[in-house]
Order: sequence, then structure tokens, then C-alpha cells
Amino acid sequence: MRNNYLFTSESVSEGHPDKVADQISDAIVDLFLSKDPEARIACETLTTTQLVVLAGEIRCKGVYENGEWAPGAQEEIERTVRETVKRIGYEQDGFHWETFRFENNLHAQSAHIAQGVDAAGNKDEGAGDQGIMFGFACDETPDLMPATLDYSHKILARMAADRHSGRAPFLEPDAKSQVTLRFENGKPAAATAIVVSTQHAPGYDEGAKDAELKAYVKGVVAEVLPSALLSDETVYHINPTGSFEIGGPDGDAGLTGRKIIVDTYGGASPHGGGAFSGKDPTKVDRSAAYITRYLAKNIVAAGLARRCTIQLAYAIGVSEPLSLYVDTHGTGTVGDDQIEKAILSIKELGGLTPRGIRTHLGLNKPIYQPSAAYGHFGRKPEGDFFPWERTDLVDKLKAVL
Repeated sequence: MRNNYLFTSESVSEGHPDKVADQISDAIVDLFLSKDPEARIACETLTTTQLVVLAGEIRCKGVYENGEWAPGAQEEIERTVRETVKRIGYEQDGFHWETFRFENNLHAQSAHIAQGVDAAGNKDEGAGDQGIMFGFACDETPDLMPATLDYSHKILARMAADRHSGRAPFLEPDAKSQVTLRFENGKPAAATAIVVSTQHAPGYDEGAKDAELKAYVKGVVAEVLPSALLSDETVYHINPTGSFEIGGPDGDAGLTGRKIIVDTYGGASPHGGGAFSGKDPTKVDRSAAYITRYLAKNIVAAGLARRCTIQLAYAIGVSEPLSLYVDTHGTGTVGDDQIEKAILSIKELGGLTPRGIRTHLGLNKPIYQPSAAYGHFGRKPEGDFFPWERTDLVDKLKAVL
């Protein structure tokens, strides 16, 4: 590992078109799981100017069975979609929660996929697809996340809170951020560049109003980043293209699953390739990515490593993982192979099967929409939400190792 380097991560706001799509897809996941904890959902969303389209496969008792919708189900789906867009804050001519055109193209899950996943006879529930999933944690921030991504998320989350509260009425929903840090001896030492592009009300691209917006953004950065990282040498690029009045789905089409690096570790860790939003937890793209983050975070929280990457691999229809790989990047206090054996020995993890993961983390609940903006990881576990961010495995790992 290099000790001295520059590294950059980006985030996008809840109003970014791809994130609008992610939040709609996860609102549908939550809706169906609230009706049937064993529901199967693969919901993709397209957003563009005054249009939202749903597509994908579902199976949900009491909502969609035998190719038929229950009375009122399609109306509830549309209402859920419009309420999601309203909560984000889109009331613009090019994209308005009340007037956009809506299409629902969800249909029945393939029976051939279902037979591979369903438990039957002596066969345990299998993985919903093949694939590889990665989890990561490091000690760069209290959230055990890469600092560049953590700060990028928190800049936009703070701006969104100010927009919703009325503190910053000149902000509109669409925004992006990017943070570049200089690392010395492997630790964040200075912020060299901050990029923030935010949709704004008319007139906030020139004169005193432009200055007000830029001063506001610099103030948010100063609230989010540790003061030791900021200096006169920090370069700011705030709305570097000039005007940013047209944004969201009116400015660019959005699709579910296009922000997988924003969703995970900002490029600081490998990614298996699968997106999370719109998928029920039988899909290991989602559930196995959550358990690997949970394991990596607990390993770092236990002081067993300062940096940890974990990979799991699955085959569709097969319950047991094909492989488990741990890499502490030379920072571990014990051997990586010992950590692997310790993980597999913990009975509470259920052998890391899809059923075992869902049971241990309690994933068959409507808990996903809050994860669809500002990252799935590094969040505060509260109640049923973000259970993969708990550090309740620390004592068990210490005891085993």
C-alpha cells in the first residue's frame, strides 16, 4: 500500500435522477415487504422529463398472485411513487410529483428463477443469482468509512436538510459533490479540492446571489469536514459550469442501479458489480453485500485490523457461499486466514447462506428506502434500519480470535 497519495470520491443527492430512480425502486420494495415479508421484488425505475416507468418482476401475497393484481394495488403503487418524488421535493415544470406520467410494467417473477431460490424438501433456500459481493471498512472516520466518501455524502445530506427546513430556500433537489484528500502515512492530512454542483433557484448564478450560494456551500463544507483538513490551499469548484437551474430527471434521465460506487465505498474497495436498490433480500447482490460490510466493520471495530476487505461468492439456487475471502491489507493483528475461519465458526451467521444472512440481520422488513440516498454504509443503525451497521459482533470475534 502507498502511504502518501491523493484520493477522491463523489456523492450525489437524493434529487439526482439516478437516485430518484433508486428511491422509487426501494419504496416499492418496502411497500411489498410491508404486505408480505417473503415477497420477491426486482424493480427497475426509469425517470425522465415528466415520466416515471417501473419494470421488473415480483411475487407478493395479497398484492400480485397468479398474474393478477389485487384490487387497489396498482393505485397504491402509483401513490407510493408520487409520494416518494414529493418527499424529495420535485415540483418543477419538467418534473412534478403530481403531474408526471406514470407507467407500471411490473409482472410475475420467472418460475425458473423462483424454483432455484425457493426452499423445497431437503433443499435450503438458494441464492437469487450468481455473483461476487464485497464489504469494506477502515478507520479513517468514526463511521469506519473512507473519509473522501463519508464527507462527500455528508455535504449533500446537510444541504438537503437545509433545503427541506427552509434554511437554504435557493437550493433545488439535484446536486453532486466530490472530495479530494491528501493522505500522509495512510491517514487523511488535507483537503486539496472540493467540488459541489447544486441545482438552484433562478438568479443564483450571478452577482450577489451567486456569491451567497457559494458562501453557503463553503460554510457547509466547514461544518462537515474537520477544520484540520481545510486551509487556504483548499481549492473550491462550486457550480463550475455556471447555471444549474434545469436538473433532476428533466435535465438527465435516471435509472436504478447506476450509482453503485456512490452507494458503497467511493472507489476505495472493489465492487462485485450488482446494484442494491429495487431488490428484495433474497438477492445476494444486496444481502451478501450487507453482511460483508457488517463483518468488515466489526473486524475493524474490534481492533483486529485498520482496514478490511471481504468477498463472498454465490451460485444461483445454491445456499452455501462458494468462497469467503478476507484481506486486511497488512494491517491485521492476526492472520487473514484465521479471521476467515473465525467468521465461519460463528453459528449466529447461519453459514452465510441467504436465509442465514436475512435472519441474522433481520432483512425481511420494509427498511430500504432510507438507504437509497447518501450511501448504504456508514449510516447510524436505528431500530430496524441499517442493521448491517451494528457492531454487535465485536465481542464474539475477540473471543474466537
